[in-house]
Amino acid sequence: MPEDGEFYGKNGEPRKYDPTFKGPIQNRGCTDIVCCILFIVAVLGYIAVGILAWSQGDPRKVIYPTDSRGQFCGQAGTPLEKKPFLFYFNIMKCASPMVLLEFQCPTTQMCVDKCPEKFMTLLKAYANRKDFDYYKNFCKEGVTNTMGIPEILKLGLCPAMLTPSKPFTRRCFPALGQKGGVITVGNNSHFDDGTGNMRDAKDLVDGVKNATVVIEARQVVMKIFEDYTQSWYWILLGLVIAMLTSLLFIILLRFLAGIMVWVMIAMVILVLGYGIFHCYMEYAALKGEPGSNVTLQELGFQTDFTVYLQIRQTWLAFMIILAIVEVIIILLLIFLRKRILIAVALIKEASRAIGHVMCSLFYPLFTFLLLAMVIAYWAVTAVFLSTSNEPIYKVFNETECEHSRKTCDPANYTTSSMKAQCPDSECLFAFYGGETVYHKYLIGLQFYNVFLFFWCANFVTALGQMTLAGAFASYYWAFVKPDDMPAFPVFSSLGRSLRYHTGTLAFGSLILSIIQIIRVLLEYLDHKLKGAQNKFAKFLLCCLKCCFWCLEKFIKFLNRNAYIMVAIYGKNFCTSARDAFLLLMRNMIRVAVLDKVTDFLLFLGKLLIVGLVGIFAFFFFSGRVKAFEDTAPHLHYYWVPILTVVVGSYLIAHGFFSVYAMCVDTLFLCFLEDLERNDGSPERPYLMPESLRKVLNKKNKAEPAE
Repeated sequence: MPEDGEFYGKNGEPRKYDPTFKGPIQNRGCTDIVCCILFIVAVLGYIAVGILAWSQGDPRKVIYPTDSRGQFCGQAGTPLEKKPFLFYFNIMKCASPMVLLEFQCPTTQMCVDKCPEKFMTLLKAYANRKDFDYYKNFCKEGVTNTMGIPEILKLGLCPAMLTPSKPFTRRCFPALGQKGGVITVGNNSHFDDGTGNMRDAKDLVDGVKNATVVIEARQVVMKIFEDYTQSWYWILLGLVIAMLTSLLFIILLRFLAGIMVWVMIAMVILVLGYGIFHCYMEYAALKGEPGSNVTLQELGFQTDFTVYLQIRQTWLAFMIILAIVEVIIILLLIFLRKRILIAVALIKEASRAIGHVMCSLFYPLFTFLLLAMVIAYWAVTAVFLSTSNEPIYKVFNETECEHSRKTCDPANYTTSSMKAQCPDSECLFAFYGGETVYHKYLIGLQFYNVFLFFWCANFVTALGQMTLAGAFASYYWAFVKPDDMPAFPVFSSLGRSLRYHTGTLAFGSLILSIIQIIRVLLEYLDHKLKGAQNKFAKFLLCCLKCCFWCLEKFIKFLNRNAYIMVAIYGKNFCTSARDAFLLLMRNMIRVAVLDKVTDFLLFLGKLLIVGLVGIFAFFFFSGRVKAFEDTAPHLHYYWVPILTVVVGSYLIAHGFFSVYAMCVDTLFLCFLEDLERNDGSPERPYLMPESLRKVLNKKNKAEPAE
C-alpha cells in the first residue's frame, strides 16, 4: 500500500528474511575504536590522578581537628596523642562574620586532654597555686609561675578566662543550657570575661553557632551512626530476607508466571490497602491526644523525626498518598487488562529464557562488585584530593593592622617585621590550600574525578546490559532450544562485548555521562542561586533541569536498545542506535503499550517485595509486636534501620528484576524483528513461542506435503 511505503520511508525499511541468520553474529569486528582508545587513555589518566592524590593527600585532616600550629589533635604516634580535643582561647571571636568566609576562628586554638569543667579567670587562678596549675593545662608551653598576668596575656600564652565546656566532634564548646527561658553556661546566666566585665551567657551563642554551623545536623548524624552500630546485624538479616524473597519470586515466575503475575497484582493491592488501613487507625488513635492537631507547617523542621508520627496530619498525608497510588494502579489494570495478557505471555517466555540461562540471575552480583570498586575508587580519590592541600597560616589581630589576613610563617613570626609592626597579632593556622601548579588545578582534578566516576559507572552498567542482551538473544533465535544455544551464553556474550565492543560501550556511556555532569552543574548553579531574586533566571534554570532530565531518560532508553542491537548484529553504536530507534518507531503502538505494561508488572513485583519486607521491618524495629519487644534493639530513631532495609530491599529486588527487564526488552526487540523477517510460512516460520503466537493471532503454516 502507498501509505505503508510512506510510513516505512520515514522509519526505515523492515528487516528482510535472511536464511543464514541464526542469532547473534559470531563473525564480527571491533566497533568504535576511537572511543575505545579514548576510554583507555581516560582510565589511565584516572589512575594517574588517583596515584597523585594518594601521594599528596592526607585523610587525617578530616579525621582530626587541627590546632593553630597546624598539628593534629589526638593523632597516634605524636606528642599530641593524648590530647584529642581542640580548645578555643576565646570562643566569642568565632561570632565574627569572617568565620563563615574563612572557616576559621580568629583565636588561638590548642589541643588539650580534656575540656574545661569550671568557670575561672586568669586573674583569680593566678592568686591560687592549685587553680593556676589547673589553668596551665589550657595555656601554651612556656608559662611559669614567675611570669606576671600582663606578660602572659601580652604574649597570648593563656586565655583570659575558662568556661565550662563539653566535647563535641572533638572540639570544646561552652556547655550552654536554659533555665526559665534564660540561656546559661555552667548554670549561670552571666560570666566574667577575664577583663573584669560581666557578660551574658547568650553572647557565647553566636560564637558556638559559627564554630559549628552544622552542629544539630552532626548530632543527628551521630545518633544515626549509633543506631547503625546497634542494628546492623538485624539490617543485614532484613536484606538477606529480601534477597531470598526476590530469588523465590523469580523461581516461582519460572514455573508459574501467569498465576504469579495475577497473585502479584492482588498482593500489591492488598499491601497498599493494608497501608491505608494502618494509617487510618493511627490517625483515629491520635484523636483527642494533646498536641496531635498541630500542623506540619506550624511544627517546622525537627531533628527528632519521631515527633512527626505524633501528629494526625502526618498519618493523613500518608493515607492520601497511598490511596492515590492504589486508585492509579487499579485504573491502569482496568484499562490495560487485554494488554496484560500479552505482557504475561512475554514474561512467561522470559521465565523460560532465564530457566535456560540460570547464571544470568547471578550476573548482577558481578555488576554490583564492579560498581562497588568504581564508587570506592572515586570516594577514596575524592577524599585524598580534598585533603592534599598544605596548611596556610595567616595573621590574626584584634587591633587595626596592615598585615591582617596576610599569609605568614609561624616558625619565625615572632622575629618578623609583621610582628614588630603589629605587636598584638598572631600567626595562626587558617585553612588548607596551596600556590603550586598542582593546587591551582586541584578543582580541575576533582571535576575529572567526578566525570570519570560517571563514565566508568555507566560503562559497567552498559556492559551488563549488552552481556545479558547477547545471552537472551541467542536463546530467542535458537531454532531448537537449548541445543542451538552456546554452552555458556553469558560468558560467550561477555567475551564478545569486551573483545569487540568496548569502544561502543564507552561511546554510549560517554554521551550519558556528559548529560549527567551537565545536570550536576545545573544543580550546583541552582544551589548557588537559591538566594537570588531573579525570577527569570530561576525559571530558565528550572526549564533546563527539566529538559536535561528528559534527555537523560531518552538517552538511557536509546542506549539500552542500541546495546541489544549491537549484541545481535555487531555493528557500531550509531548504526545500532538508529536501527533500534527505527524498529521501535515502526512498532510504536506495541512499544508504547506492551513494553511499558511489562515494565509496570515488573515494577509491581519490586513494590511487593519492598512492601512485605518493609512491613516486617516496621513491626520489628518499632516494637509494635510484643514478641519482638525484647529482641529488637533500643534506638534513637527506629526509622533509620527501617529506611535502610526498605532502600536495600528495593536495590536487591531491582538487581534481580533488572535481569528480567533486560530479558523482556531483548525478547521484545527480537519479537519485533521476527514479525518483520518471517511470515509463518514453512520457509519463513516464526521463532516466537506458541503462547505468544496465540495471543497475537499468529501461527506457523503446516509444512507442505511431499
